[in-house]
Amino acid sequence: MSQMSLFSAETEDPAIDDLAGLLAAQGQSLHTPVGARISVVVPDLWRAQAISADIQAIGFEAEVAQSEDGRPLARTEANPRFTALHRRWTSGAVKTVPEGWTPSPRALRLWVLAAGRPDGAHYALGLDAHAPDTHAGLATALMRIGIAPTLVGTNGAHPALRITGRKRRTRLLETIGASPPGAEAASAWPSPA
Repeated sequence: MSQMSLFSAETEDPAIDDLAGLLAAQGQSLHTPVGARISVVVPDLWRAQAISADIQAIGFEAEVAQSEDGRPLARTEANPRFTALHRRWTSGAVKTVPEGWTPSPRALRLWVLAAGRPDGAHYALGLDAHAPDTHAGLATALMRIGIAPTLVGTNGAHPALRITGRKRRTRLLETIGASPPGAEAASAWPSPA
């Protein structure tokens, strides 16, 4: 039996700022007349459902839908309470990483839900291919919480932060907690081995 980390996503109360984990991945924020909305297109339905459940745990309406290209999509309601998060992660019309941002355990969990994947003997956190200026800042953000990644795939369609080594993968797993229900999640979830 493993010991739960004191900094695990399972020990923290959900907060609006946790949605930054979706923006660290391929998520987008959109400002509407009634407030901002956060959305993310993901490769698997279980991911969209788990993200939706986490949004609801924060206390907001969430929707699982289908993107224009037929992939699962999870999104928040449009709400003025998301506007500050949208502004912190946007410079003009471009996604940016806020100065000094450090992912909370729940933000890191949402990042894994949106874009985490096994990468051979490693684990990769996907990045937004359309926001290359965020990549270095996100690598630095992971270093702030004791997970030093390697930036890979910057010239391709699937840039990511690769987490190598048992100690770093264990730290990631301890931080984000157990996988959501479902066999699909178990094979995509980080493991220390």
